[in-house]
Amino acid sequence: MAKTMQDSGGAPRRAPRASAGTVYRLRDPKTGELRPTWWIQYVAPGGRRVRESAGTTVKAEAVAKLRARMGELASGRFVGPEADRVTFEDLMAALERSYRLAGRRSTRRVLAAREHLAHAYAGARAMHITAPRLEAYALARTGDEHAAPASVKYELAILRRAFSIAVRQGVLAARPAFPTIRVDNVRTGFFEAAELEAVVAELPEPLRNVARFAYHTGWRSGEIRALTTADVDWAAKTVRLEAAYSKNAEPRVFPWGALPALVVVMEHQRAYTEAVQKRRGQIVPWLFHREGKPIRSMYDAWRAACTRAKVSGRLMHDFRRTAVRNLERAGVPRSVAMKLTGHKTEAVYQRYAIVAERDLAEAVAKLAALAPAPRTVIPFPATASSAG
Repeated sequence: MAKTMQDSGGAPRRAPRASAGTVYRLRDPKTGELRPTWWIQYVAPGGRRVRESAGTTVKAEAVAKLRARMGELASGRFVGPEADRVTFEDLMAALERSYRLAGRRSTRRVLAAREHLAHAYAGARAMHITAPRLEAYALARTGDEHAAPASVKYELAILRRAFSIAVRQGVLAARPAFPTIRVDNVRTGFFEAAELEAVVAELPEPLRNVARFAYHTGWRSGEIRALTTADVDWAAKTVRLEAAYSKNAEPRVFPWGALPALVVVMEHQRAYTEAVQKRRGQIVPWLFHREGKPIRSMYDAWRAACTRAKVSGRLMHDFRRTAVRNLERAGVPRSVAMKLTGHKTEAVYQRYAIVAERDLAEAVAKLAALAPAPRTVIPFPATASSAG
């Protein structure tokens, strides 16, 4: 590229221009000397002339940056020098705004992911978060920090979504390539009835019906703890979860009157609530509670109960897949089962490794029908030589 002359004011006086734009250096108006930093100049869509610092004192690097800008213009991905100023914090702020507008409720998990990402990228420019740095992050998290692959995959998914939002809004031209992380998310934890009762026996009294309700309905712990007495229709024997407390933002109804074991749970809970109200002299709005107070968490109590019941490491979420399996065993159509448990897609059956055992038995029976009848084997009588 041709060298550019400068006037004393610092602006290009004459800029011989190649088809790819121009690189130049500004002249100090006081000393008249050329400053060391190179600048680039090109024409943006609409005929707007853009000048920006190349951020380097090496001419070859300035030329490379100019060519990159021209490549963005040619491909329609041009966003201008503003993209260089976008930081990791800007990406996360845009993501948070997007989540608020969409009404997403997974804020706590997003904040935890952002905290881990910030250890690596706080203050970093978005343009500097490259594919190699993302791979290094994944390796460090799964290696040195011993994070679960699923957690690292979620963290990178959050960052990838933030980049996608920036590209969609025209703040960035493109997002970097993200590494692929293999996650084995087939769940195998199930509760049998005897195991349920063993854990329930070790739980504090106010938490026992929560566990039994979860076992039969497959509802999430947070959804159950959010239920109020107003959500129960005692005449119709149904309980309704409002959309505001459902993870998938859809209301749900469970007709507990059709399940005798759940009838016992609900009637026992109503008697407990009435006794607490009489004892405390006030209305208890929660369906499940601790002496009239909402159950904020039962993590510690649950973990201790599982240890004492000799089923350490089990999760309350195991009740969710157990309920799905039990519905499948009972021959309930999957579309109906999903309405009861609140699953939106059949992917749950792949994640939980759940199959219809009845279908398997029928498949083996069909296989047997095709197989030839076994031959009857008549043993030869023993001879004198063989007997001797």
